Amino acid sequence: MHTADVKLSAGNGHDRSDFFPSTHWSVVVAAGESQAEPEIAQDALAELCQTYWAPLYSFVRSRGYAMEDAQDLTQSFFAYMIEHKIYARVDRTKGKFRSFLLASLKNFLGHAYDREQTLKRGGSHDFLPLDDARAKAAESLFQTHCVSAEPAGEDRVFERTWAEALVRVGLERLAAEQNAEGKHKLFEELKIFLTSSPNPLPTYDDLAVRLSLPPSTLRSHVTRLRARYRELLRAEVRRTVDTEAEVDGELHWLFRVLAGE
Repeated sequence: MHTADVKLSAGNGHDRSDFFPSTHWSVVVAAGESQAEPEIAQDALAELCQTYWAPLYSFVRSRGYAMEDAQDLTQSFFAYMIEHKIYARVDRTKGKFRSFLLASLKNFLGHAYDREQTLKRGGSHDFLPLDDARAKAAESLFQTHCVSAEPAGEDRVFERTWAEALVRVGLERLAAEQNAEGKHKLFEELKIFLTSSPNPLPTYDDLAVRLSLPPSTLRSHVTRLRARYRELLRAEVRRTVDTEAEVDGELHWLFRVLAGE
């Protein structure tokens, strides 16, 4: 599990557009209203599917479905969502994006028996290939957070894996930036300072000896990484709500969930 040492203030030092990319709401609403080119809309929706496949899969698994059946149903849900444009009927003023997806999935599962033959593994849709790595990672998350199959427990599994998906995306975006700057190896050494770990953190002095860098330099690197990580995580959360005013509340919710409250 990754958690961030994040304050709930906006970042600095980067362009404002860096903090406020297109929201997931704007993607699905534009796709539903045909305001976007079909290829662009499908690519954007496919990205959403990749990001939130694991939380939805975990919810399906928590309903008691076997692993392969849960994979089939999760793939089928995304195919159904896109084929029938259920996002076109959503009112984004009435809830959060995660609430919309979960409610849609619950409705889908309520009628899954009638659809499973035609939508097996996504039917004819190949926009989201199910690779072994994603499937194994999702199953690992489910096993980690598996709780009772009571309705509240199912929702809790979804919330926990949703929160971890957001944090994972933020960390992956930071890793990509560091790699582009030629700092991949240093980032791999320092990212432990950004995430929670059951193991004790290395001291700056010990790490400085191993990396042949002054401890003060390492502290400066970690400070900058933490600041940028805050910015990227805030930006990712911003994509899941409709207004900037909702970001702080969603961040507080995210950290409560990750803390197991």
